[in-house]
Amino acid sequence: MQHRSRRRFLTVAGGVTAAACVTFMVPAARAQMVRTPLNNMPEVIRSLVGTATLNIGKVKLDIPPLVENGHLVPLTVRVDSPMTEANHVKSIHVFTERNPLPEMATFRLGPRAGRAQVTTRVRLADTQNVVAIAQMSDGSYWSDTAFLIVTLAACLEELPA
Repeated sequence: MQHRSRRRFLTVAGGVTAAACVTFMVPAARAQMVRTPLNNMPEVIRSLVGTATLNIGKVKLDIPPLVENGHLVPLTVRVDSPMTEANHVKSIHVFTERNPLPEMATFRLGPRAGRAQVTTRVRLADTQNVVAIAQMSDGSYWSDTAFLIVTLAACLEELPA
């Protein structure tokens, strides 16, 4: 019986230690990513929206918070829109801050799309923020941001000098 309790103690102790490490590593990794973007994502987003306000809401970016492999990461973007002729999503843009190029994908939509939702798989170079921006037919821009941790990176090309 003592053998089982020792094994159980070691299992619980290992789990607590791992949970503590992840708890302290995630905020530290996120803070580092905010300080060290590898590309010019903010400038590219500003060139897209121009002087318009980038609103938070209407857009839902669904991406796993932790992925083992950055080569095929599932990504879904949904936009709350009736998709009528008068009120629809014109385009959805997806940006990353640590891939070699900041604009990862652009999807053009119209009122006949039925619903404003796109699903794909993407390559991610590293742990980073991903931003989805929807351009509406009234000229407004809406966004959502998701942070994810990538344990095995993809997109290992160097940035142009």
